[in-house]
Amino acid sequence: MATQVGRLRIYFVTWNVATKHPEQGLHPLLNVMHGNNKSPPDLYFIGLQEVKAQPQNMVLDIFCEDPWTKSFRDVLKEHDYVKIRTQRLQGLVLNVFCLRKHITHLRLVEAQYTKTGFGGMWGNKGAVSIRLNIYGVNICVVNTHLTPHDHLLADRIADYNTILKNHTFTAPDTPNILFHDYVFWIGDLNFRLNGEDLTASDIDLLVKKNQLNLLLERDQLKMVMNNEDAFAELNENDITFPPTYKYEFASQEFDLKRRPSWTDRILYTINVDVYNDVTLSAVQLNYKSHSNYVQSDHKPVTGEFDVTVRPNVEDHGVEFQAVTEWFIDEENSVQYKCIGDVRPASRDWVGLFPNQFSSLDDYIEYEYVERGRTGTTAAVEQPQSITGRIFFSDTALRIPGMYCLVYVAQRGDLIGILGASPPFPGHRRPF
Repeated sequence: MATQVGRLRIYFVTWNVATKHPEQGLHPLLNVMHGNNKSPPDLYFIGLQEVKAQPQNMVLDIFCEDPWTKSFRDVLKEHDYVKIRTQRLQGLVLNVFCLRKHITHLRLVEAQYTKTGFGGMWGNKGAVSIRLNIYGVNICVVNTHLTPHDHLLADRIADYNTILKNHTFTAPDTPNILFHDYVFWIGDLNFRLNGEDLTASDIDLLVKKNQLNLLLERDQLKMVMNNEDAFAELNENDITFPPTYKYEFASQEFDLKRRPSWTDRILYTINVDVYNDVTLSAVQLNYKSHSNYVQSDHKPVTGEFDVTVRPNVEDHGVEFQAVTEWFIDEENSVQYKCIGDVRPASRDWVGLFPNQFSSLDDYIEYEYVERGRTGTTAAVEQPQSITGRIFFSDTALRIPGMYCLVYVAQRGDLIGILGASPPFPGHRRPF
């Protein structure tokens, strides 16, 4: 089946939450207020830093959703988004949410991390990333927390180059971050303002006079980009908002014990001419901070982009036979058919989900495809169409409701969502 999408809208959030728990409503930050008639983003990437991560909870954190991820999910599920993946490294968290209508077009989703703290031994600083393919293009998003403090510029440069060198993927053709069609680099990059002659009070006064350009001339990140020491491969749109750090807690006033600076950034790059059928482009629609969020000493920053995808790309997948109903406390099954060049693999699985699931972790039960009965059938459009039947045990369905089935391709660290069934009822068999 070929797509006619053309462009996708992607919304980014980066926020150092200073180990606090969610307190303020997240609807304005995500721009999903009621009455907003704007077309919704197709994807959200939400990067957080300093999410509370206590050493005794680190194993538990791997398996449990942190409070921030849960809070963002609770908001976005109201608007038909599904959480596809979370990647966490201690206090660093990156989530990707996708509009439900797009999820069966996601391929080769992979997450990685790189530690840079204490010479690469500790994950208090570093990077987490998620890469994916959608509608014929690939996207990589990197969320980083780099070395702090004004005088440790060389360490931030080293962090960036370490991440570029050590951060690798198994997805075909994109072993490195910068090999992707679209790269977005977000996070608390911790770059400060050069010049000991510039005091915190001086910066505060210039911000109040809206003379941001005088300050941005001293911005360390812009300097290292211009000198090609770090981030030279990436671009950043003009900054029109005040420094995002450091604020007094519960306030919109700077904490002048630190010199204010733009630590929280959204950068990007595009490999423009990689396909014959399209020239890739990314148009940034906005880039702003949100001063009304006061629970952290950082202000969150958001950016929204329209990106080009490839026209008429064939998305081969899996088609489920229509399910009329399933019965509680009985063995149930479903037949599926592979479309195009899709071939089942031993770790592929079919999950039973509540119909309005909001995360791939919401499955009730799953069965590996290898446990199903597969075969080939002749078809007019495909001489050898692979079919299979998956059986679920009599304990899978326990309560009445509406359900759906999702086929997930698992190839090592890579996942893809190849198909989803229409919703169907589950109930007790009438006697």
